[in-house]
Amino acid sequence: MKFRIIPLLAALLLPAVLHGQARDDQFKRDAFSQNYDDTTKQAKTDSSKLFSFRQYFGSLAHKRPGQVQNLFMGSTVFVGGGQIYNRQYWKLPVVYGGIGAGIGMGIHFNNQYKATGDVRFKQYSTWSYVGAGLVWWASLVDATACFKSDLHPDPGKATVYSILMPGLGQIYNGEYWKIPIYWGAIAGGIYFYSNNKRNYQRYKWIYDQATSTDPAVEKPPVSAETALLYRDIFRRYRDYSILATALFYVVQVVDANVFAYMQDFEIDDDITLRLEPTVLPFEYAQAPALGMGLTLRF
Repeated sequence: MKFRIIPLLAALLLPAVLHGQARDDQFKRDAFSQNYDDTTKQAKTDSSKLFSFRQYFGSLAHKRPGQVQNLFMGSTVFVGGGQIYNRQYWKLPVVYGGIGAGIGMGIHFNNQYKATGDVRFKQYSTWSYVGAGLVWWASLVDATACFKSDLHPDPGKATVYSILMPGLGQIYNGEYWKIPIYWGAIAGGIYFYSNNKRNYQRYKWIYDQATSTDPAVEKPPVSAETALLYRDIFRRYRDYSILATALFYVVQVVDANVFAYMQDFEIDDDITLRLEPTVLPFEYAQAPALGMGLTLRF
């Protein structure tokens, strides 16, 4: 198990969450509409794809209705797309300028570090790149927050919020009591990862010292067999910590999506069964006719 667990897990699970979100949105629009056989209309409004370039650029041109999931995924690469869709063009210079300045300063300080060897320039370069990344991240949060939706809470927005920052989807849903749970779980995973990584590196160094053939290397008090045993144990624990952190991250994304849908779900003890007169429409009779309707409410 290597460090690539997080991108692999995110690549497998997060697209499934967004894909399920798009499919549910399509179902809500089509339910009870009696238009299931209209393939032309379905082709125009189909949003079951995880990402569509046609849908994305069509929404930027304001020729198609936008979807928060599609805009989010497109804006991660085509920066500023969300601001264009929201018609907030004045924000584009801020976004592009902030990202460009961060990258430019990072390159400049990195060149200074190569020329002088001063570690401070290396740190300045790193923080400049981090600043550019924060501006990019803030542009995605801003585009999601300003996206107008007829639903509140909107499951799509809740999902995107949780992807951008753990717990933000729960805040959007108004479920603040969940924040300490998820933040604590993720922070615990990061802590155990750091601790196990430190011990792994420690016993790896001891093992390398114990097995070194260089006579100038001082042999450690721990045998090579013991160092190898503990090195492998802490490496395994380190990998488990990565997996646990990634799982908690994915769980809070799914939680935000599901409970945004459940906001309008009614839990009522009122269960009734009614038998009452009704008029049969043309779909069930050649002409309007009277009949009896049986209604079950729960």
